[in-house]
Amino acid sequence: MALQHDEVLAGLAEIVNEIAGIPTADIDPSKSFTDELDVDSLSMVEVIVAAEERFGVTIPDEDARNLKTVGDAVEFIVLAGDA
Repeated sequence: MALQHDEVLAGLAEIVNEIAGIPTADIDPSKSFTDELDVDSLSMVEVIVAAEERFGVTIPDEDARNLKTVGDAVEFIVLAGDA
């Protein structure tokens, strides 16, 4: 079953909320993890691991470095889920 953008966005918002304490309502695709959501590098690793587990995808380190915004992560997860 293909992952849907809305489903991934909602799940990612819950993950970021649990790890970084950011309200889910503040998390939208245009937000930068580091600049706008204040997610540090250690927390970002936790977000990636939690997203891999939740959505059943693998996010290689070299790809993880390119996930600057929430939208980048959503797109990557949706495409990885389709693979």
